[in-house]
Amino acid sequence: MLWLALHLPLLSLEAFCATLTAGQRDRPVALVAVHRIVAANGVALRAGIQPGLKRATALALAADVLLGQADSGRDAAALQAVVHTALAFTPSVTLDGQHTVLLEVQASLRYFGGLPALLRRLHEALAPLGHRVRVASAPTALGAALLARWRDGLAEGPHSSRLPDLQALLGGAPLALLGPGHEHAEALQGMGLHTLADLRELPRAGLARRFGAALLDDLDRALGRQPDPRTWLTLPDSFDSRLELFARADTTEQVLVGAAMLLTRLVAWALAQQARVAAFTLHMHHESRHRDDHVAVTELHIALAEPALDIGHLQLLLRERLAHCHLTAPTLELQIHCRHLVRSSAPNGELFPSRQSEAEGLGRLLERLRARLGDAQVQALQPLADHRPELASQAVPLAARRQASRTAMPASAPGTHGGLPLSRPVWLLSDPLPLAERRSLPLLEGRPLQLLCGPERIETGWWDGAVAARDYFIAQAADGALVWLYRARLPVAEATSPQAGWFLQGRYG
Repeated sequence: MLWLALHLPLLSLEAFCATLTAGQRDRPVALVAVHRIVAANGVALRAGIQPGLKRATALALAADVLLGQADSGRDAAALQAVVHTALAFTPSVTLDGQHTVLLEVQASLRYFGGLPALLRRLHEALAPLGHRVRVASAPTALGAALLARWRDGLAEGPHSSRLPDLQALLGGAPLALLGPGHEHAEALQGMGLHTLADLRELPRAGLARRFGAALLDDLDRALGRQPDPRTWLTLPDSFDSRLELFARADTTEQVLVGAAMLLTRLVAWALAQQARVAAFTLHMHHESRHRDDHVAVTELHIALAEPALDIGHLQLLLRERLAHCHLTAPTLELQIHCRHLVRSSAPNGELFPSRQSEAEGLGRLLERLRARLGDAQVQALQPLADHRPELASQAVPLAARRQASRTAMPASAPGTHGGLPLSRPVWLLSDPLPLAERRSLPLLEGRPLQLLCGPERIETGWWDGAVAARDYFIAQAADGALVWLYRARLPVAEATSPQAGWFLQGRYG
């Protein structure tokens, strides 16, 4: 077996900073628990703010320090995103302690092309989450976890793949890394014991009587002398993640800062599901204006025309929708919920544009238009069972058109005859334009038209009183443009035609 350990030493601080703006992150930032500092960023450390100091002391050292409350729930949500990212590489993922994720990757090495390639892909997948990660590998789960907590930079250095190498490497590890060793740290140091190698030199029976069997059990599990069964983590069927904002958001730009991290977590979950996001909902929990009021919630449902995993594209759609959203009150907390995934192969990337890639670009354009203008403003033509061109289609919202196309097959699209190539123009005039004629030939802007194809005879509409008796032709204008026109066969054939003659119905291109 080969285990990878991902240790996140600054998880609590990074999870808190995820809701801060770029300007706020440049200031001293620290987390407080029980009125004492438990974590601080680089700017705060340089100002003298160290873990263990009192809150008042930190404010005295740096008056502009941003103090946040440590929150185990916030840490758990951030760690869950790391777990989801790890599950995209192996189904054997578990936790060790609060900030360490373990992956058993022996069966995944061949698929990813070896350990170096797997580590490279893993670092690329973890980068959007914005965490500092220590990585170590070992043939035992606890051994890998101890190496990751003890040593930094093992992603580029040697990894332990054999038990003798692991035992030699862990010899210099401090005893405080072991759970029971941390509890008895003062007594062990008083005995002159500082490393795991020192502990191995002592009689086991005496150590067990004085410090309990748990200390030796941890040592044996780390060195591979005792089994270390683990419980594997599984993916939830739906995604639900919440994020409390550091300060109340009065504008959509402030909301987007927090929503960007939630979208990153959403994509990590979808990747672990080997699927793409088809739709998601953003819930904005607002500040109540009165004490007895319930907290209002604004919901934004984002449906994609084509399922995607591109974080930039999802952020762009959310930005367009938020631009037209009126915030009823300042936003205090964000939540993203998703249960709509598409488990199909992602489109392949091509060197040259293809019909598939062009269709994907058109789909993203339509998504942006729907997000900016609204679903009702982006319309498509839906075919109707009528031979009269002006009645053969109607404009419906694009979302409704796509939903109808999934449930029923239209008889024929406008401008087509079954499976034949396009023969009618898509662009039709709202009302047919009467044309002058010379020697029985139609004129457009005073110039004769050259008839290229026709006639196509239509006789219909007798059941509703709008009788159409026409002969359609495709003609070419003097400038080379193609037009679609017809000749009314009888003066009384159509109620809308004052006289027989030529009429322009549409244009090609």
